[in-house]
Order: sequence, then C-alpha cells, then structure tokens
Amino acid sequence: MSLVLAFDCAVSGLGFAIVGDGTRLAGIAEDGRDQAARLLPAIAAVLGEAGVGRRELSLIAVTIGPGSFTGVRVGLAAARGLAVGLGVPLAGLATTRVLLAQATPRGRTVVAAIDSRLGDWFCAIGEGAGDGEPSPFVAAAPELALRLGSRPCLVIGSGAQTLVPQLVAAGIDAVAEEALPDPVVIARLAADAGVETWRARNAREGLPRPLYLRGVNITLPDGARRTVD
Repeated sequence: MSLVLAFDCAVSGLGFAIVGDGTRLAGIAEDGRDQAARLLPAIAAVLGEAGVGRRELSLIAVTIGPGSFTGVRVGLAAARGLAVGLGVPLAGLATTRVLLAQATPRGRTVVAAIDSRLGDWFCAIGEGAGDGEPSPFVAAAPELALRLGSRPCLVIGSGAQTLVPQLVAAGIDAVAEEALPDPVVIARLAADAGVETWRARNAREGLPRPLYLRGVNITLPDGARRTVD
C-alpha cells in the first residue's frame, strides 16, 4: 500500500490526513495559531489514529502557499525535515491548486481564493481538477472581476463569502463555497503524480520551496506596517 502523510497549515490552523491507496485512513483538523508548537504532536496523533508507523510512509505531501507567511514556513520546514529524516520524497502543492481540485464547477468557472487580510486575495482561475496547475496571482475584487469578464463563477476558499458580494457588485454572477485545503485531496493529487516522479523531481530541483506572491507584512515598533521581501 502507498501511504501518504498530507497536511496543510498555510491558510488557517492545521489539517492532516493519512491516505492509503487513495483512501482516507485518519485525519485531524485543528483551528487556531501556534502551528509550530502543535504540528509535530498532531502528526504523531494522526499516525497513531491510522495505526501507521512513520517508517511505513511512502510520500509526504504539503501545501507550499500562497497563504499565511508563518503557516507556509512552518508547514514546509516540518515537511522537509520529515522527508529527509525518513528518506521519502516530498510533494509540494499550491494551496490554490488543491482548492480548485476540491470544487464541483456546476457549469461555472472555478476561482480559488484565499483572503490575504490586506484587502485582496490570493487567487487562481480554473475549470476544475482537470485543469492542471493554473498560476496563482494577487487581486482585489475589481481586478478579479475584469479577469473573469462575463463568466459566472464559483469561488472556493478562505474568504469566499467576503469576496463574492464584491464580485456581484461588480456585475459577476458569483457563488461562494467557504473551504480550506483538504489534506485528503492534497494526498490524492500528490499520489496521482507518483512517488517516483516526486523522488526524481526532488533530486532534480531540490525539495519544494515556499510559494509567496508578495513579501511578508510586518508591524514596526512605531505601529506602522510595511511589506518586506
């Protein structure tokens, strides 16, 4: 059996799953912050729930962003350490790609959207899981409306319910599906590409790196905020 440990902490909280040959064996979802302190105990818990030893894993899969700067770094650092320590390949997938794969288009263009909390969204536009990996971009609602033109859309992601009214106000027929990246979908997407494909890619390109669409937003001692690369 091909066993995949998949997790996401790039958007909000933590989500983990153990998937064997496409079937979910165990999973955990936790809200809140402090991912760095909670991540490894949560991985141990989900392995225990599945009855799987860490040395039995065939592949580790993780989201690489876009999303929370801290969440992306914490998740990817843990995934890289586990992959190296266990000698298994590491699959890195964009959060937007995972969200597109989760959606049921219902005859609509699918938009993956993650609220940046800076007045815009990390987005990708596709028609569903068969679209490959559309490039993510940053856009406020008016810019996204221009990209969509007259196409009706389904917006899936964190902040979808906030974005959709703004698109409707711009004349777009849009509906919302609030969602976080599903670790089972992460695992299945990674496994579909093949364990050896990821092993070869890691050897050729190195382990996956963070996918950032802008620099990190920081608060200075005087309370001012700025973005740095």
